[in-house]
Amino acid sequence: MLGKTYDSQVCSIARSLELVGERWSLLIIRDALFARVTRFGDFQHNLGIATNVLTSRLEAFVASGIMDRQGTAEYVLTPKGHALATALIALTEWGDEWASPIDPPILYRHSVCDSDVHAAAVCDNCGAVPADEVGIRIGPGMPPEYLAARRGGARARS
Repeated sequence: MLGKTYDSQVCSIARSLELVGERWSLLIIRDALFARVTRFGDFQHNLGIATNVLTSRLEAFVASGIMDRQGTAEYVLTPKGHALATALIALTEWGDEWASPIDPPILYRHSVCDSDVHAAAVCDNCGAVPADEVGIRIGPGMPPEYLAARRGGARARS
């Protein structure tokens, strides 16, 4: 069985997966973000998720600050939860392109002007950039001993 933590990884993706990487988690957040679902019974009905699993996920979201519990059966996204919108839009667009045999079932729009919304890698200088032009550089939180123990691939330059 896989563990729930990635203690050996010095990686923000791994830390994010500890919070939202379990089965059903992103679908619960999707419904809260884009369908404005807040009630336990509505999550359960819409997703067809077992109540014990839903309870576990919602409790974990509250504990991690992704949701606040209001009353006995209502769960509302916090700013930390709302900040997952871009990641979900990116996963949707990836799924539309690489994992779906049909046209996109959902299109995101800007509620103010009704234009399409997309996730994109954005350079501070150049604007949107293609994925094959995105590289890395070592950040201030990278322990040198972790980096020294890594194998394979091109190494980032600090």
